[in-house]
Amino acid sequence: MDLKEIQNLIKFVANSGVAEVKLEMDDVKITIRTTLETNVTEATYVQQLPAQQALPQAVPQVTAPTVVNVTPEAPAANDSKYITIKSPIIGTFYRKPSPDKPVFTEVGSTIAKGDVLCVIEAMKLFNEIESEVSGKIVKILVDDMSPVEFDQPLFLVDPS
Repeated sequence: MDLKEIQNLIKFVANSGVAEVKLEMDDVKITIRTTLETNVTEATYVQQLPAQQALPQAVPQVTAPTVVNVTPEAPAANDSKYITIKSPIIGTFYRKPSPDKPVFTEVGSTIAKGDVLCVIEAMKLFNEIESEVSGKIVKILVDDMSPVEFDQPLFLVDPS
């Protein structure tokens, strides 16, 4: 099995949503584990050498972590009337301007267009994320001090 086939297998398993796949052929063992919580796929490739070619040391083992793009769960059907506020950048999500200050907004808070909802730290810069809509915060989808991706849903807002 060549490297290209192994890479394609890793991509296939990562996109399939399966937690673990083990493949054993004549002289090759491959285990691919997907951990959705950390968005990482780990692949272990072990090629067993025939007894006459075996080296005194252990069998070679290669671990190749690959980032898996996991799409967030779609909002439930009753959430369709809500507006989703998404992250405009990659960084770390903060609900407060500083540790000793109160949070910007809570579930149930009424917000207006232009209100600061959170701060996202990217490259040591703290970017205030302002609301583009007015309404009521229905749900906060990210925990404080969590990493966020570009276009990741942060808040659900009821515009009515």
